[in-house]
Amino acid sequence: MTIPKYDEIIPHALRYLAEHGETRYRDLEQPLAEHFGLTQEELDKPYASGNGTVFLDRISWALSYLNMANLVEKPGRGIYKAAPAAESYLEDDMALRTFVRQKAAEHTARKQREREQGEVSDASPMLTESAEHLTPQDTLNAAFDAIRTETLENILDTILSKSPYELEKLVVKLLGRMGYGGQIKDSGQVTQASNDGGIDGIIKEDVLGFGRVHIQVKRYARDNSVGREDIQGFVGALAVAQSNKGVFITTSRFTSGAKEYARSLNGSTHVVLIDGMELARHIYDYGLGMQVEQVIELKKLDADFWDEMKDA
Repeated sequence: MTIPKYDEIIPHALRYLAEHGETRYRDLEQPLAEHFGLTQEELDKPYASGNGTVFLDRISWALSYLNMANLVEKPGRGIYKAAPAAESYLEDDMALRTFVRQKAAEHTARKQREREQGEVSDASPMLTESAEHLTPQDTLNAAFDAIRTETLENILDTILSKSPYELEKLVVKLLGRMGYGGQIKDSGQVTQASNDGGIDGIIKEDVLGFGRVHIQVKRYARDNSVGREDIQGFVGALAVAQSNKGVFITTSRFTSGAKEYARSLNGSTHVVLIDGMELARHIYDYGLGMQVEQVIELKKLDADFWDEMKDA
C-alpha cells in the first residue's frame, strides 16, 4: 500500500469526524493509517526536506481543504468537527471530491483577483488544477526532487567530460570529504598511472598508515557495465597490496554478477561498489564542487507555544 494522496484521505477523514465529533487532527493519524493498511514504516516516512511526516501532513491538508469547502469546522486550534453541510457528501466520495476541488478553484481564483488588485501581499498556498492531487508540501518536494535529479545527471555528464586521471583525483577528494582519512594530512593519494597494480588511489585511515582503503576507478560510458571479472581482478590487486578494504567506483553500472560476487566475499576482504548515479549523489550530498544556489526557509506554528495560551 502506498501512502494515499490528500484527496484520497478526504472522504475517510470527513466520515471519521462525522462519527466521532471534535477531534484533534493528530488523533486522526492512527485510525486513518489502519483504514489504509499502512505499515509503521509508511506511517513514519518523513519528507526529504525534514518538514514532518508525509501521511500526517496529507491529513492536515485534507482537513484544510474540507474546512475551505465549509464541510468541517474548527472549534479550536488543530481541532476539527464535521459541519452540517457534510451530511450531503458522506456517502458519495466522487461528489465530495468534485465539490472540494470546485471550492478550492474558487478560492484560488478569488485570491488571484485580490493579488492583482493589490489587496493581499502574498500568495495563498493553493494548488493548481494540474496538480490537484498534491498538497503544497508534495509539490515543493516534487520540484526539489526534479531539480536534484537533473543536477545529478549534469554531475555525471561533467565527470564523463574529464580525463580518467581527473576522475581518480575527484574520487580521492570525495572520500576525504566523506570522512575517510579523518584529519590526517594528505591522507588520500592517487597512484602513478604507469605502475598502479590495479589500484588507482589509496586512503590512509590512521597517522602511521597501518589501515588503508584502496580504490579502483573505471571511467566508462553510461551504457557500459562492470562485470564480475573486473571485481575479481580488483580483489586480486587488494591481495597483492595486502589490503582487505576496497572501493570500486565506476561512472557506468555494475552487472548483477559483479554485485553478487562483492556480496559473497567471505569477510576477510570487503569491497564496496559505487556506480555512476551513486557517485553523483555523494558528490551532491557532500557538496564537492557544488554551490548552494538557493535556500528556502519554511516555518510552521510552534504547537507547544500556542497551546499554552488560553482559547477564547
